[in-house]
Amino acid sequence: MASNKFLTSGVRRLVLLASVASLVASQAWAIDAEKKELVFGATAGPYSDQIKLGIKPILEKKGYKVKIVEFNDYIQPNFALAQGALDANAFQHIIYLTKFAKENNLKLSELVKVPTAPIAIYSNKHKSLSEAKEGSTVALPNDPTNQARAFLLAEKFGWIKFKPGYDPIRASEKDIEVNLRKIKFIPLEAAQLPRSLDDTDYSFINGNFALASGLKLTQALALEDTTAQYQNLVAVRTEDKDKQYVKDIAAAYQSKEFKDVTDKYFKGFVKPSYQQ
Repeated sequence: MASNKFLTSGVRRLVLLASVASLVASQAWAIDAEKKELVFGATAGPYSDQIKLGIKPILEKKGYKVKIVEFNDYIQPNFALAQGALDANAFQHIIYLTKFAKENNLKLSELVKVPTAPIAIYSNKHKSLSEAKEGSTVALPNDPTNQARAFLLAEKFGWIKFKPGYDPIRASEKDIEVNLRKIKFIPLEAAQLPRSLDDTDYSFINGNFALASGLKLTQALALEDTTAQYQNLVAVRTEDKDKQYVKDIAAAYQSKEFKDVTDKYFKGFVKPSYQQ
């Protein structure tokens, strides 16, 4: 919505806005006449960098001013978006968004998926996963959806065996039938996982926090095969999905310019279907 100041501005400004709208009408998209500044929220690291390097320049060429607000947790970005402090955020996958929005009665929706860094397992003490032994300590995310991803990888490594009929999307330590290596799993805030490497044998680290801490995907002992349900996305308020500025954000992500940025700066990321 436009501010009161905008609504009470003079005729000259309205004429100017009309001229601007007319100027870009022939282009693939047109700047939202009521939305001059866009505020993006993103976790510090690659998703913030994607906006900074790829999306912000595209939108600013179209006449928007773009501000990026960085977060170090998975809680505040959705509340900030729902409350109107942000216009969009980029940090989560659809499973997390759906669960969080339902539990907190927030009306948020997926707009478009983004290039995604997979969850990975790292170690400062071991050179292979086969070195895990009885009593090994393994840190993993404490939020349920990303923790489930870590446990699925642990099963793939042969460290644990799940009970029959478990739900892979909600898998937790309670679903483990046999802890084959008698591993001690340590849930931590996702942002703290890179710091745990000196204190644990292994740590499952979300790709964005791994990269933000200076780790490389090539350093990981194993990477998740990230499926579409775990690819990160841009979220917006559901009521705003048909607004012009939201359509312009989606078009920026789906542009050739952003694909070029992805190819140059985000090698190894899982690409969304529109970049295949």
